[in-house]
Parts: sequence; C-alpha cells; structure tokens
Amino acid sequence: MSSVRLFKKSVDLVAARAAAFNAPRASIGSTVLRRELSSALRAAPRTPATRITVRAVIPQVRNQAARYASSSSEPLAKTQLYDLHQAHGAKMVPFAGYSMPLQYADLSHVESHAWTREKASLFDVSHMVQHQLSGPGALELLMKVSPSSLDKLAPNTSTLSCLLEQGTGGIIDDTVITRRGEDSFYFVTNAGRRAEDLAFLGAEIDAYRSRHGMDSIKWDILEDRALVALQGPLAASALQPLINTSASTASTDLSTLYFGQCRELYITLADGSASPSPLLISRTGYTGEDGFEISIPTSGAADLPEQVVNLLLKDSNTVRLAGLAARDSLRLEAGMCLYGHDISTAQTPPDAALGWVVGRDRRDAATATFNGASVILPQVASPKTLKQRRVGLTVEKGSPAREGAIVVDLADPANPVEVGVVTSGLPSPSLGGINIAMAYVKNGFHKKGTELGVKVRNKVRKATVVGMPWIESKFHRPS
Repeated sequence: MSSVRLFKKSVDLVAARAAAFNAPRASIGSTVLRRELSSALRAAPRTPATRITVRAVIPQVRNQAARYASSSSEPLAKTQLYDLHQAHGAKMVPFAGYSMPLQYADLSHVESHAWTREKASLFDVSHMVQHQLSGPGALELLMKVSPSSLDKLAPNTSTLSCLLEQGTGGIIDDTVITRRGEDSFYFVTNAGRRAEDLAFLGAEIDAYRSRHGMDSIKWDILEDRALVALQGPLAASALQPLINTSASTASTDLSTLYFGQCRELYITLADGSASPSPLLISRTGYTGEDGFEISIPTSGAADLPEQVVNLLLKDSNTVRLAGLAARDSLRLEAGMCLYGHDISTAQTPPDAALGWVVGRDRRDAATATFNGASVILPQVASPKTLKQRRVGLTVEKGSPAREGAIVVDLADPANPVEVGVVTSGLPSPSLGGINIAMAYVKNGFHKKGTELGVKVRNKVRKATVVGMPWIESKFHRPS
C-alpha cells in the first residue's frame, strides 16, 4: 500500500466493538495520543524512511471517527531542544500539542530501534508533564488517587502506578511516582493526557485542601525542566564520565544506582565547570533496556538541556538521537502500555494485566481507601470475574495486525466469533519482522498458547496468545 493511501486510512478504533466484551472504549477511540500521531504522519514528507516508519507506528484503521486535536490552526508548543532537533535533520510532527521528532536524518526507524537495543539512544521527552507534590498531605492524597504502597517507598525510589477514577477505578493515566522525601514526591504524566490529568488532580487537591487547609499540599508543574531519556546497554558508560564528582554530594558511581532509584547529580560541562544546578537522574525508562530519565533544570541556564545532550552525543559511535517511531516499537516489544491505545478509563489495572500496581498491603477491602477500590479489589482477588484481559499475540507472516483489528475465535472457522480487539501491533524489528500485537480478549481466551485469529485486510490471520514482553528486560538491578 502506498504511503498516500496509508495516510488516507482514517481512524476507527475499538469503540464500535465495545459490545463484544461489554466494556466502553470511547476514551481509547478519541485519545489525543493516537489521533495526533496519526495526523502527524499524514503531514510528514513521503520518503522511503517515512513510509517504513508509518507502517511500524500507525494503526491501520477504517473510518474517520474524530477531529484531530492538533490542527493547522493550533500553534504547537516546542520543547527546549527544538532547535537541536532541527539541526540534526529531524522530521518534526505534531504530537500531544508539541512539535516532536519522529526520526532523524542519520537513521531509519528500524536502524534507530536496533541502535537502542545494541548501543544507546537519546529521546527528548520534555513534552511530558513533570509534577512536584509536597506537604503534610502529599502522601495521603497520592495514596487516594493511586493504588500503590507509596508509604513503603524509601526516599529517592519510584514505582510505576496509575491515577484512578473515583468509583469506577478506570485508569486516568499511567505514571511513575518517585518519593523524594518524607512528604515530597516527583511524578511524570503523559503529555496527551495533560488537560485531563490536571483537571483530575486539581479537583482532588482542592477537595483535600478544603478539609485540611491550603497549606496541607503544595503542587507545582515543573515547566522549567527539560526531560530526556537515555536508553540502551551503553547508557551508563556514556553518562558516567559526565558526572561531576566534586560538586555532587550523592554517590557518583552509577553502578550503585539501580532500576527505580534516582539521585541529584551535577555534570561537568564542556568548559570543565560543574553544571549550575544538579540534574535529577532516575534509572528508569520505557524501552525495556537499561537507562536513565534525566530531568534538567533550565532556570538561570536556558541552554543547559542542549549542553547536556551535546555532551551525550559527542561520541556518535555510542549515542544517537531517536524519535517517536523507535520509541513506540521499543515499548511494544517490551510489553509496555501506551495510554489511549492499550489502557484508558475503560480499563481497571486488573483488566490491563497491571494488577501488580495494587500494593499487597492495600488489598484489604476494610481499609482500602484508593479510588475504585470497591471495583478493583474483587477483580484482583478473583481474576475469573474480569470480562476482558490484555494479552500478547504473535500473528502469522503477512500484513501485521494494527490497532482496531478484530480478534476472533476459530473454533468454527466458517463462522469466526469476535472475542476481542488489537490495541497495538507492528512487525517487531528485534525479532526479524515477526508480527506482534497487544489485544484485549474475552476472559477465557487469554491463556498462553490459545489459538485465535485476527482480521487483517478482510483476511483472517492465525494468531497465538503469548507472554509479554517479547524481548527480555535488561533493567539494572542488584546482583
């Protein structure tokens, strides 16, 4: 299919198929994330590299279902690294209200994906929303809106969690929450959910303050910080030489910084001086590789993010820039959800195979106070009650199963019965192009080894339920 025809394929997500397993999915169908990436790729130059990227990232869909959130009349925001992206020949596209790099001139999507798995790639994720929550009520508030055992976190450690709707327990957003101190937390939420998250958190915080006073919680959106993700097996060796051992007060040995931990460290700039402020370096990421997310302050040093990135890019045989295309295929291989595709308010954590985010000490219905506990805890206790389950699929050779493709039971091949829907899918670059996909299927069809079918271009292709991730996670943990 030509890139033009593919670009003209329009948006039909799983809302129309919700009745198949009695779960509303409008929020997936209307998500800013998917719409904007779809819209962006239609506007991208039609070169062979772009054509590869589109096939790997864009869901193949059927009907125009919603207006795009980023139209030509809406000005796009720029991250602190916009000029650097331009200088490196990036294809900039609208994404979550920002002009973001899709890929760069030096590497195709597949090459960039492989570079991350073999060496190290640097992603600009400054469009994401960085929050600071502090005060005597910060812990209680966060333990109401999320199900994690945040009170058990040691300082400077983090956990993946979810923000939950009151009553339903639906996932408003996924987030990584870091405890910085006794009453201080740092967390990052998705750019595509910015308006919804800020409205939700604002209402929850206002309600808490009305009961406990304005000084009970201080909430800051850290607009003055850039955020980059350095991912890949050579990430630590690329970052370690930049750490300034004289100015930093915390341990500067990155080998003792493990997955889920963070430190504030200074770096050594090109002129030999220490950075004017420390960087918050967290050992985490969304590719399945070892790596770091680095929050860079810009107050008093607007060019610090660009200085840091240029230092990391100094050895082009080790670190290269990577964009949205590689980020999407990397996270899918790692079995990680993308909000608006694989999770939404239509799913609770157990629906989405994320029941583990519910802290074990928070599963007593008599004491659980987090949003949606009355819905979520019975699901955790008895998964058989779930109507749908998120699963991994491998699909037979041929056209890949894209988002919105229907999953069917092949017990009667002449009359296949619809049992689910694909939420993300592409040919896996790390697995030689094997077609992989995430999907929601009816409970009972979720067991590993279950043979199913997926409707792709009016043809049913055989698929098998498999465990996720498809590639082994390489997080740096204590030996």
